[in-house]
Amino acid sequence: MNSGQRAAGSGQRAAGSGQRTVLLAFRSAGALHRLLDVLPVFDGDERVDSRFTLVPGSSFGTDALTSLERSGARLLPWDEARRRTHDLVLTASPKGELRALRGPSVLLPHGAGFNKALAYEGSPALPSGLDPGYLLDDGEPWAALHALAHGSQLDRLAEHCPPAAARATVVGDPTFDRLLGSLGHRDDYRAALGTGGRRLVVLTSTWGPESLLARRPGLPAGLVHGLPHDAYQFALVLHPNEHSDIGGFDLGRRLAPAMNAGLVLAGPHEEWAALLVASDAVVTDHGSTALYAAALGRPVVGAYDGGQELIPGSPMAEVLARAPRFTGTAGLPDALAAAGARDCRTPARAAFALPGRALARLRAELYRLLDLAPRPGRPEVRPLPRPAPRDHRPHAFAVRAEVSGPRVAVERFPAATPLVAHHLAAELPGAGRAAQSAAVLWRRAAPLPRTPHTSAWTAAGWTARALEEHPGCRTAAALLTPERLLVRHRSAGALSVRVEPCAEGGRVLRTDPAAALSAVHAWLSAAPGAPAAPVTLVCAVGPLGVRVRVGPADDADLGYEL
Repeated sequence: MNSGQRAAGSGQRAAGSGQRTVLLAFRSAGALHRLLDVLPVFDGDERVDSRFTLVPGSSFGTDALTSLERSGARLLPWDEARRRTHDLVLTASPKGELRALRGPSVLLPHGAGFNKALAYEGSPALPSGLDPGYLLDDGEPWAALHALAHGSQLDRLAEHCPPAAARATVVGDPTFDRLLGSLGHRDDYRAALGTGGRRLVVLTSTWGPESLLARRPGLPAGLVHGLPHDAYQFALVLHPNEHSDIGGFDLGRRLAPAMNAGLVLAGPHEEWAALLVASDAVVTDHGSTALYAAALGRPVVGAYDGGQELIPGSPMAEVLARAPRFTGTAGLPDALAAAGARDCRTPARAAFALPGRALARLRAELYRLLDLAPRPGRPEVRPLPRPAPRDHRPHAFAVRAEVSGPRVAVERFPAATPLVAHHLAAELPGAGRAAQSAAVLWRRAAPLPRTPHTSAWTAAGWTARALEEHPGCRTAAALLTPERLLVRHRSAGALSVRVEPCAEGGRVLRTDPAAALSAVHAWLSAAPGAPAAPVTLVCAVGPLGVRVRVGPADDADLGYEL
């Protein structure tokens, strides 16, 4: 039966009824997420009911069902979906048994363009999005509409599959429009991630044997352990198929050394896009995720080692040709500087036409197929939600320090770094065994509990106890607020420390007070003895130069309840 025609059968709307049923058919979590980005075209329309079904045959379906359950959407079992006739079928992948579904089908963009060819799927050297083997049924297109993101994609489709191109139109990319519509939330995303004044570098890895994670599995840990924690924050965006294939448990286990040192692992739905909006730069393989970042103007560093998958002349190939190469952890700062001088927006935007208009154009096409007049107004892009809160802080640092009079430069690295350090600094109680060999220990003050019976250390009592219980420790501190510390040094005694925030371009930037603590410890080690009056140090910590005042402890700090 021609899928572009409506037929009578179970699920068909009653004659004269204004009600319509839209089936969203997906094979993987990535395809499902694409469909969810399109659904705002039906917002506010009680005449349209949506149902979802999992198309069998993919090894990535389990995570898709989990993601669907979290969304609260209604799942239609596959056998029932095949029996019914639908007013419209939306899908973001041409693979699987889609021809078994009855109703006009619309094939939506699956990713940012057609950049990869997989030798083990479909026709050699052709991406599945352009492969007639997936797009035709007995020589005819099975989709009533093939929605594309850019006119160059329509040209390529016409070259490889003219019958499908005859039913294709350019609508833009709804996912790219969500990123554009979320740019105003960038500060909120960075605040949720705890980025501060650091540079957020996002690693993007596609799936399969040529991906960044497959070829460089130690790269995330190498970066977080090899570059200063107060200058760089690293995040990893994986293809949804990698999340499905490896599984969350094993991903967490494999990436534990990097995540314990501060790496942010992005969730596969929406959060990855929020991290691209929040990012300052990306390091990428040949996967098309980085096209979104490049089109937003983010600097790109290429870490693809070559292979058979990347299609020459594709937008992603052009971006990688323009981007500087990743040569190793030590060379990343220079590569980022070079990337900032190379604008990759032009080749990236060859994958995205009609920015900001995708939902409006899609709505016109979909309502035409539904034989309905759209509700008044324009469909609104939904801003991406804030990244989920989690603790990205290492609890122990190897600290490099250079003291020159009142000027102290500090670089902190997670404790497992291979780099030589001035001292080890550790947070209690989270640092574990590292606390036994740390020269600096600290504890952060917590809000007082709301229970009727309480017991709390004072800052003076806790710092004295910390030195008593850890003979190797030279400096213990209670971090009372982001700007206020009570420090106890074995020879200098108790000190009050104030860390001034930095004002820059109308913003207030604060460094981690634990970094300022390490600067004070290094200064006391170089010039032992308690200052009789407040002394102001100038501390270089990451991108910031902060003023730190050190003086005799006052009663308010000594008695502060932790």
